[in-house]
Amino acid sequence: MKLAGAKAAAFFSKPDKSCSGVLIFGSDAEKISTRRADLVVDLVGKSAQDEMRLTRLAAAEVRKDPALVLDALTAQGFFPGPRVVVVENATDGLSSVFDTAMKEWREGDAQLIVTAASLNARSKLRKVFEPLPKFYVIGLYDDPTRPEEIDKILADAELNSVDPDARKFLAVLARDLALGDFKQTITKVALYKLKDTNPVSVADIEACAPIVFDADIDDILHIVAEARSAEVAMTLKRLAGQGVSPTALCIGATRHFRQLHAATCDPQGPDVGFSRARPPVFGPRKDRLVRQARGWGRPRLEMALAELMDTDLTLRSPKPVPEMALVERAFIRLAMMRPK
Repeated sequence: MKLAGAKAAAFFSKPDKSCSGVLIFGSDAEKISTRRADLVVDLVGKSAQDEMRLTRLAAAEVRKDPALVLDALTAQGFFPGPRVVVVENATDGLSSVFDTAMKEWREGDAQLIVTAASLNARSKLRKVFEPLPKFYVIGLYDDPTRPEEIDKILADAELNSVDPDARKFLAVLARDLALGDFKQTITKVALYKLKDTNPVSVADIEACAPIVFDADIDDILHIVAEARSAEVAMTLKRLAGQGVSPTALCIGATRHFRQLHAATCDPQGPDVGFSRARPPVFGPRKDRLVRQARGWGRPRLEMALAELMDTDLTLRSPKPVPEMALVERAFIRLAMMRPK
């Protein structure tokens, strides 16, 4: 039976424990591995490995000895409880092996989980499993993690209290991160919030999420955007000592001011503009950027972007210039451009 979209997501959120097994295929090996590992735990529990109720077979082993699959499915376990047989990296060449094994499958035998790379609609492997009513076939694609899946990941991590802005931020992270990286981030948040009864906030997630930009570069960008000109020189000196290049600073400032300008140009104002941004901005960071955007206004932001463009062109010119000093002067001019 083929499952797709919401039905596939619902199955992974709450697997049918009475099924004979599952075929999972797709191009993202990491996503398949994560789904397979979660499914095994949901079907037979975390102790299955220790209690010898989990059998793993590689496709290469099955090619050498096709009887391994049926033997593993019908074997009687030493410990009581459901059993699972996992066959990884299966191909169409093993379709006859699985066809035989599933025809011999009886109630009480182990459940079979098969993983494979991308399989087209004509795949022999899919044709073996799709007609079977108690065997599910699920293709994994580049679809973002669904809200119900995020809820399950949070529940598994025992994070039951999440404020609304943080939940929106998690939806953005789930779209931008691989499933494995997203789950790892949630695990970090759970450890970070250990014994903390307050709801998970955007700040909590940002403290644990993969870092996209250097936090120190963000510091200087906020200093400039908030007209704190007296702090520019000292902060830039510290960044230079850490090896941050003048070009990276100029690019970061241009990106920051473009973000402020885009939000200011929104017909409903910067508050809505940052919510519509891709990725959207939430929580305390959004409040800070909204204040910056309103303090600058559209005309001054356009002047700031022109200043940064001139600085960037000078940095890229063949003429030798004191690059860090050039960026410092530009940042001080920008900080003094905004009314306090």
